[in-house]
Amino acid sequence: MEVPVKKFALLAATTASVFSLAACGDQSGGAGATRDQIRAVGSSTVYPFATAVAELFVQGNAGMKSPIVESTGTGGGMKLFCAGVGAQHPDIADASRRMKKAEFDQCQANGVKDIIEVQVGVDGLAFAESKQGPGLKLTPKIVYEALAANPYGKGPNKAQTWKDVDPSLPAIAISVFGPPSTSGTRDSLAELILEKGCQSDEAMKALKEKNEDEYKATCTRVREDGKYVDSGENDNLIVQKLGANPNAVGVFGYSFLEENKDTLKDVPIDGVEATYETVSTGQYPGARPLYIYVKKAHMTAIPGLQNFLNTFAANWNPDGALTKRGMVAAPEDVRKKSAETVKALTVLDGSQLK
Repeated sequence: MEVPVKKFALLAATTASVFSLAACGDQSGGAGATRDQIRAVGSSTVYPFATAVAELFVQGNAGMKSPIVESTGTGGGMKLFCAGVGAQHPDIADASRRMKKAEFDQCQANGVKDIIEVQVGVDGLAFAESKQGPGLKLTPKIVYEALAANPYGKGPNKAQTWKDVDPSLPAIAISVFGPPSTSGTRDSLAELILEKGCQSDEAMKALKEKNEDEYKATCTRVREDGKYVDSGENDNLIVQKLGANPNAVGVFGYSFLEENKDTLKDVPIDGVEATYETVSTGQYPGARPLYIYVKKAHMTAIPGLQNFLNTFAANWNPDGALTKRGMVAAPEDVRKKSAETVKALTVLDGSQLK
């Protein structure tokens, strides 16, 4: 972690920020608009880790204000992040999936030209039930057939119980509490589980080549008849609902399962349980990378932003403070690359995005 900033240097950095942000033009919220506090928005999954870093940042940087961290969902965070450069726009977007090409293009169109992408860790898209739950064992195919609005394009989903989907499962009503469409966790549910289940049908693989939009709608659109309940960006609310509904299934980041092992149990996917080891090695089907995106234009304008990134890098190792909060450390080669990005402030090449 960085040595605490001396008062003189801090004053100089704050003074510099006044001129730097004012120089950002009209997008900064008017001439002279400034901000002496880091602001991050985005993923509810990354939120507890970003707030942990904010706490460590304040401890290690005397006199600095605590960063503002908001849980808006990955999609919502990207919209705020890409809206422009300057004091009225956030410095960081937390994301539980990689930035989309469309979001990158929106950033570029709004003057957010230089974006730094840092993978800060790994997470698992966990499926869980109450300790009093039925002990479900699921596969991507079963989850898809239970939750898809129009399974394999053959008409509205009529399955009412898990047994309707697979005879080996109990005749318990399908009830899944999960993230909203603005959430990166919902995107991960679609990409890592629903699409894999959908592709068990060869016709869907062919459809992807023929009509990408129709394929996406068929394979990722979730039913809206009450079997899947959008529970907002508060993952703790899902935990509470599982306690009140022992037959229901919850979908959220692995860290929330880890934090609530006293009341919840894992629902294995393809026979693999979500554990630190299976998530970190990629054995678990729902494993996914976690990112933060930073505006390079804000690096010299916002006091402490470099130190905030340094604090992230100092605490994402397997024995670091973030893993103690439930985050899974990324593989060593990924951590090394991310540390180099933080040091060099390497800008993202959008050509690799989808």
